[in-house]
Amino acid sequence: MPTLAIVGAGSGMGLAIARTFGSRGFDVALIARTEQKLEALVDQLGQEDIKAAAFPADVLDRASLTDALDAAKAHFGGIDVLEYSPAPHSPVPGITMAAPSEVTVDNLQPQIEYNFYGAVTAAQAVLPAMRAAGAGTLLFTTGGGSVDPVPMLANINAAAAALRNWVINLNKELAGSGVYAGHVVISVWIGGGAVARGGAPDGVPTATPEQIAPLYWDLYENRDRPEAIFSA
Repeated sequence: MPTLAIVGAGSGMGLAIARTFGSRGFDVALIARTEQKLEALVDQLGQEDIKAAAFPADVLDRASLTDALDAAKAHFGGIDVLEYSPAPHSPVPGITMAAPSEVTVDNLQPQIEYNFYGAVTAAQAVLPAMRAAGAGTLLFTTGGGSVDPVPMLANINAAAAALRNWVINLNKELAGSGVYAGHVVISVWIGGGAVARGGAPDGVPTATPEQIAPLYWDLYENRDRPEAIFSA
């Protein structure tokens, strides 16, 4: 069975992507910080006849992320698709938002660590085996600010733009190798509801994880472009 590894697995996009690939015959390795939440996802996917396993790791701890991916490879016999999309749903020390004029090295560095260095670490853990096999897929996700920056998210957008640049360049390098790297831009608010309940601000377009997730399968199957943008 082919295996998908999701770094940043959660009950929103992570679960939707797991279902999209799992329903098509993939086993799923779930990687995130909280083991209890991961185990709940494993149980949920198991009830849908999708084989999944949990591998706790913190993307800010590069050694733990590498160890988790190595454990996933050992458990499933390899990783065929890597998907990287961590998004903190609870406060993470050092992770803050800043306007362009407020960006400092101190508030930018954690975003670089989280968004960019974590992605590079994850890729390096699986890419050598993919290149040796002549097959594999690397998918990385950012918000729309990586393409069209949003002032209140200047430090986040800068880190995401660095990741976007690297992924597109990586895909150029991998051309003809059998390994594909793709970037997914989500230019909508994921979910809905009132702002007070964590929903979208008025006038901001929304989409459900289930609406967005098929885009990942399309990139995996077609590999016809280095980037896909989901927008309203």
